[in-house]
Formats: sequence, C-alpha cells, structure tokens
Amino acid sequence: QKESMQLSIFLLPFLLGCGYALVCTDISGYLRQIDVSNGQVVGVNTNEDIFTRYQQTWVNIPGKLTHVTVGPAGIWGVNKDHEIFKLVGSSWQKVNGLLKQIDAGGDQFIAGANHYDDVFCLNKMQTISAKEEQTLSFTNIPGKLKYYSCGLRGCWGVNSNDDIFFRYDVLPEPCIGSKWQHVPGKLKMIEVGTDGSVYGVNSEGRLYQREGIADCNPIGTSWNYIENNFKISHVSYDNHLLWLILPDDSIKTCKCTESFLFSLV
Repeated sequence: QKESMQLSIFLLPFLLGCGYALVCTDISGYLRQIDVSNGQVVGVNTNEDIFTRYQQTWVNIPGKLTHVTVGPAGIWGVNKDHEIFKLVGSSWQKVNGLLKQIDAGGDQFIAGANHYDDVFCLNKMQTISAKEEQTLSFTNIPGKLKYYSCGLRGCWGVNSNDDIFFRYDVLPEPCIGSKWQHVPGKLKMIEVGTDGSVYGVNSEGRLYQREGIADCNPIGTSWNYIENNFKISHVSYDNHLLWLILPDDSIKTCKCTESFLFSLV
C-alpha cells in the first residue's frame, strides 16, 4: 500500500542540525499514540488496536492496549485497566504492576507513571528476564508525573501542571536516578529519542525540541519551537525522522533535508 506523498514544507532555524527545511509526508491510517525506536514503529488507535509498521503498511498485532512503547527494552504496553504487558515472540505476556504510561527508551530498562502519577522504573536485569508469573520489583521514584520518558542521556517527565523535569544519574542498574531538576517551560507530553534527542508538545498543540543536549550538559540549554501550520497531539522521534499525530489522529512523518534547502536558493 503506497502512501499519499503530499508534502508540506516549512522553513525552520537549526532543526535537528541538518538544515532549515522540514518536509512532512502524510501517512495512511489513524493512531492515538505512537512510539518509534531503532527503526521500529508501534502505535494504538482509539479502539485500542495495536499496530506496527512493516514495509510502509500497518500490521495489526493481536491484543488491546491504550499505550505502547518500543525501545532497547523491547515492546511493552499497558491496557485500559493499567495492566502491563511485554511482547514475547508474537504474544503478550502479562507481568505484575500497574501503569497508565510506559516507556522502553532507556538502556534496556522500562519506566512509566501510574494512574496516581507515581513514577516507576524496572531495572535492566528484571526488564530483560521479565515473563509471566514472575514477580517484578518496580522501583518507585520520588515525585509525581503524568508522563515519563527515557533515552541515551537521562529521563524527562511532565506533571499534571505541564511542568517539565529532568532526572539525573539514571542508569540501567539502578534506574532510580539521583535528583530532579525543574526545566523552564510547559509541555503536556515529552518523548526522548534513543539517541538522546528530546521533543515535546504543549497544551496548544505546539511542537518543541530541546536544544544544546550533550554528554557534558544532558539537560540542554533551551526549547526550540518548531513552527508549522497544524496542531500536534503526540510526537516520537527516531533515525532523523519525526512521527507526529494530529488531533484528528492522522499521522505525519517529518524530516530535515539540506538538499531540498539548496534547491530553493
């Protein structure tokens, strides 16, 4: 199934370090939430159906989930009852614990938030070995967040007031980290790419990228507003490609290309 190749072009400063032109492509289908990592794409729709991307088409994964994630820790998800599942082979294995949001972007550990906005993570060894009927020991991280996402250089989260926080010294073992630092700005959701890139969406549907992130400064320096002509409800990033979900659940991918910029000059 071929995608409709309708392109949208926006001129942007310093986006992704690859030039100024953001080129977006409409992707067929509708999703409520999406996650991408290491070349894999997973998502769920409003009917709680689960999909993965294969050769430019959506393939249904049997089951029902409200939030799904893919990363170095594998593919995990949670359902409407906040039960946690890990994809093993072609089947979902239920593990103990309750989360409303889950993230597998860390170095083979998982993290997330429950319906009370309590924050948890699962250390690497238990994440790798997790299977049905095994009692896992989730670590409670002090604080309250509605969304928590991890990547190469640490973990980021947002609370019910859309305040933004960075968690220092997060490791695969232990995954608890050492302290929170409040980061200026407001976001309703935030996602950390496997490469450490950080993107977020605010309550007005605006998209932001965190600038200045480096090993010596994992918290970065500022938020860069990525201007476009449509509102966004969800974002994920992998392999220099942004995956965006709009308020009507339609999907776009966006990337930066220097060669396109040169053709305009």
